[in-house]
Amino acid sequence: MKKAVVVSFLCATLALVACNSTKKSVLSTELDKYQIVKIAAPDLSDITDNGKECLNLYKFAAMQADEIYKKQAFSDPAALLSIADPAAKAYAEVNYGPWDRRSGRPFVEGYGMMPAGSNFYPADMTEEEFDAIADPAKYSPYTMITRSDDGSLKVEWFHNYFAEDIEKICNYLRAAADITIKPSVRAYLLAKIDALKSDDYYHSDIAWLEMEDSKMDLVLGPDETNDDELYGLKKSYEAFVLLKNVARTEELSKLTSRMAEFQQMLPCDDAYKAFVPGSHSDIFSCDALYYGGKANAGVKVIAINLPFDERVQRERGSRTILMENIITAKFNEIVAPVANVVIDVDQRAHVDANAFFWNIAFREIAHGLGVKKTLNGTPVAEALGNEAQTIEEAKADILGVYLASQLMARHELNATLSKEDALTTALTSFIRSGRFGNAEALGRANIICYNYLAANGSFNRNPNGHYTVNYDNAEKAVASLAGELLKIQAEGNKAAAQEFIRKYSSVGKDLEADFINIRLEKIPVDIRFEYEW
Repeated sequence: MKKAVVVSFLCATLALVACNSTKKSVLSTELDKYQIVKIAAPDLSDITDNGKECLNLYKFAAMQADEIYKKQAFSDPAALLSIADPAAKAYAEVNYGPWDRRSGRPFVEGYGMMPAGSNFYPADMTEEEFDAIADPAKYSPYTMITRSDDGSLKVEWFHNYFAEDIEKICNYLRAAADITIKPSVRAYLLAKIDALKSDDYYHSDIAWLEMEDSKMDLVLGPDETNDDELYGLKKSYEAFVLLKNVARTEELSKLTSRMAEFQQMLPCDDAYKAFVPGSHSDIFSCDALYYGGKANAGVKVIAINLPFDERVQRERGSRTILMENIITAKFNEIVAPVANVVIDVDQRAHVDANAFFWNIAFREIAHGLGVKKTLNGTPVAEALGNEAQTIEEAKADILGVYLASQLMARHELNATLSKEDALTTALTSFIRSGRFGNAEALGRANIICYNYLAANGSFNRNPNGHYTVNYDNAEKAVASLAGELLKIQAEGNKAAAQEFIRKYSSVGKDLEADFINIRLEKIPVDIRFEYEW
């Protein structure tokens, strides 16, 4: 277990480490690493007036979920408003706190390193104190650990701790349920209200998966455990407001009946393939209209696969949602420019927007595949603890490339795409995503993939800093890495997970040189949003 990091509050309010032009310049430079992407007002010409009003209510609910996340991420979010320097204030808004999420280091005065447990636990809590809590709800993903007036620890359910915010969200959802003309939407919204007020999401997850006939969607609730690097337990609130791309979704729908087939394709021991995905999994392509909470903090996700509940995945399946407008923006603004810096000119044509899209699609599909319980029946997340998220992210990254390259080799996705496209695009993406840093699971996972492929002869880095991919070796290494990660999950071997992460998650001299070269070209690390609706 990672020890809690004690945060030393040296001042009552946030202030810049040094209020001079040099510091401001540094923070302005850091802010510039997040390219502004404008989210245009959506075309709602084929949406009813009731639907348009529902969409507005969805956004209001998502904005309130954002307020909850601010409290999960940082103990005093209101203090961020007191930052005088505009660049520092904007950077704090990107990071939802005074720490750079890519490194965990503070950029404001009075704070130590980012707490491993975010704000889910008291910053000064010891391992012994947590172990001494008698309430078994301390292990729930939906509880906060706080201190009583006498200094003792207590467990508080999200629906009580965030009761005021949740009531506001529920009021928006209830209003939307009252005006929608679609029964499936109404059923989902009412089930979500019950879930938010009870922290039991099983029925709302089922209702969401059964809501297939709406062009609009609201994904809202505590989903990801990435922020809890202390125990890997607690889930962060996030929200997405989405508008379905019907034509692209129909193109993707042919994959939904193949989940069991994909499970059997996994490059691992047959004993690790016992999980049978639900037969009703689906894949949607959407344009993202609003990101809130964890989804908006630091690096922006470009796809999701939900729900994470193994019971729901087994009984009903899962839903993959690809944020097509955000995928396109990241490819154009970051991936393609990175390729021009790091990929040999003779292979650069293999870095392809469609290959990037399909790698991402299968990355999210991979979250619904593989090992959900260890061979002895323990949930993987429980067995691997705070290492579970990194292993799962790396598994999804590499399995996504494996599945996409296999289908591209058969020309089942697009007649013009090849496995070389999948592999070259993946290498480019691992390098660009490695810039996220190893302070969080997402960045660590990409660094792990890069280092493992490098160690297994998947590419050569030329003296000019350009990579040439050895496609035969890369294909074998992708399958080998996927197999190793699935084995760690199946055996629930936390020590093996820790050693694997230790071995492959460091940034070496070649990768560091790539980061410098990319930075010199002023290519952004990621994006941030401005909304035009």
